[in-house]
Amino acid sequence: MSEIIERNEGKSQISILWEKISARLEKVINPISFETFIRDLEPIEIVNRHLILRTGTDLAATTIMNNHSQKIKEAILKCDGGFGLVGFRLIVNGSAVYNLEAQEDEDDLYQSSPINKNYTFDSFVAGAGSKLVYEAAKTVAENPGAIFNPLFIYGESGLGKTHLMHAIANYLAIHAPEKKVLYTTCDNFLNEFIDSLSQKNSARFRMRYRNVDVLMIDDIQFLKDKKTTQEEFFHTFNELSSQNKQIVLTSDKHPKEIATLEERLRTRFAGGMIADIQPPELETKIAILKRKAMDRKCHIPDDVLEFLAKDSGHDVRTLEGRLTKVIFASKLHEEPITLHLAKLALNESVSESDEKEEITPETILSTVCHYFKQKKEEILGKGKKADLVKARQICAYLMCEMLSLPLVSIGNILGGRDHTTIMYARDKMEELVRLNDRIAKEVNDIKSILLKQ
Repeated sequence: MSEIIERNEGKSQISILWEKISARLEKVINPISFETFIRDLEPIEIVNRHLILRTGTDLAATTIMNNHSQKIKEAILKCDGGFGLVGFRLIVNGSAVYNLEAQEDEDDLYQSSPINKNYTFDSFVAGAGSKLVYEAAKTVAENPGAIFNPLFIYGESGLGKTHLMHAIANYLAIHAPEKKVLYTTCDNFLNEFIDSLSQKNSARFRMRYRNVDVLMIDDIQFLKDKKTTQEEFFHTFNELSSQNKQIVLTSDKHPKEIATLEERLRTRFAGGMIADIQPPELETKIAILKRKAMDRKCHIPDDVLEFLAKDSGHDVRTLEGRLTKVIFASKLHEEPITLHLAKLALNESVSESDEKEEITPETILSTVCHYFKQKKEEILGKGKKADLVKARQICAYLMCEMLSLPLVSIGNILGGRDHTTIMYARDKMEELVRLNDRIAKEVNDIKSILLKQ
């Protein structure tokens, strides 16, 4: 039903319809809330099978959509007087605020940063330094908002904080798909907030972050020095907490160590559970390597596992990078994995040439550009053509695998991209290499060029 029923043509019909809907809502909505927000809603017209309602302020619109939208929708469906209504839209001063039933808008509104489907609780190897935080994250996934709220996880980069966040999201997607789960980074939160101010669309921003069941923000330490953003997050935190909605935050520091963080936020963070994740000890590193090798269907001798685990630093990503180099060296030379081969691979001399050019991010970028006949500035830019995206993701994958650089560093190299974007590109390409023979050949061709140059 695409036609518009104008006010002057259908006012009486719409008014009668709204009286029925309003009477039903009065029975199911708290009296104070009904009198404050629902009573004065004005039915305007019907557009594309949606009842258009007008309210006076952005605050009223946000409150209605956050707390009462589902009940309004249900009342509309039950009281439909032959219009074939499917939902409603709320406007403030003539501008649409939010359409509950516009699926594309809703998908966009609650779009998370990419979630790695491989990051589950089963794939996380919990050692002595991470068992507590692992159990806390699992408890949150099983009972969001009930026990640890917020859950604040802190520790050095590369120890598994993001893995646990993704594990929570993946668990809820299976066991509680009806819940709205929003995972993002502090950097994204900051940029979206700035955009909402510049575009005068704060209602949409607040709806995105205050109308979810689980909010997870990575690297919350970047709130430091951002007073206005801290103010906005404070109110977001309070709104969600008052509704027993789950909040999960990660940081590289304890809240007390985050400079210029407002005391009221430190207090809120301390109101739940603050758990640190410690670097893995040798035994846990070996267990992680065994798990990664099993996922790749590779057998790694025990002496090689111990060699890889020793002197690998604290970063689990570096540990995985060492394993990847050895597996690739084995495939390249068509030799079984041995301690000798592992030492050769990690000595960065797989080609056995002392004069070969050192592999750097720049050489990887240049080689990929040449192989796919792409321009460097296009790979570093924002173009989204399929061939360009593939080349960019292969760059990210190879920089992770061959150089074991931090995701943040790779993101900066590849045009200032967020570390979660790099993580998504790495994981997606890793899966494609495993499943797609053509992609695997292209990646191996580029690796061979890099190793032999």
